[in-house]
Amino acid sequence: MKYTMLFFVLALSSGYAQAQKLKESEVPAAVKSAFAKRFSTVKQAKWSKENDSAFEAEFKISGTEQSANFDAAGKWLATETEMRKTDLPSSVQATLTKEFAGYTIEEAEKAETPAGIFYEVEVEKGKATYELQISPDGKVLSKKEEKAGSEKD
Repeated sequence: MKYTMLFFVLALSSGYAQAQKLKESEVPAAVKSAFAKRFSTVKQAKWSKENDSAFEAEFKISGTEQSANFDAAGKWLATETEMRKTDLPSSVQATLTKEFAGYTIEEAEKAETPAGIFYEVEVEKGKATYELQISPDGKVLSKKEEKAGSEKD
């Protein structure tokens, strides 16, 4: 069950390129209320609709980019926080060094869900690019090849 939720979040983020931008007035009141409670210090967010049932807010806290997903009823689904590559836990860095030797880390994010935490890392070597999900203890949860030209917003 724990990893089912993690893969649900992967499904949300894999549809990221097709996200539909929204005006704040188009976001359900329950979603805006849940966002305001969870992120009370955030005054401005950019909203989009991830899919038929999920809304995403993009915002910054202390200069760090974050995004949070909620369902239409306002239930929190996930938060992703951009992070420096050097701030990845040593267990995650060890996995990258061992299993992805020669790859360059392009992006790193910490993902929090009701089921737990994992790290999303994009690695690249030549023309090969992968989006990885790695548990805090260094286990690769998923490995998805990114196609050329399919970049996130």
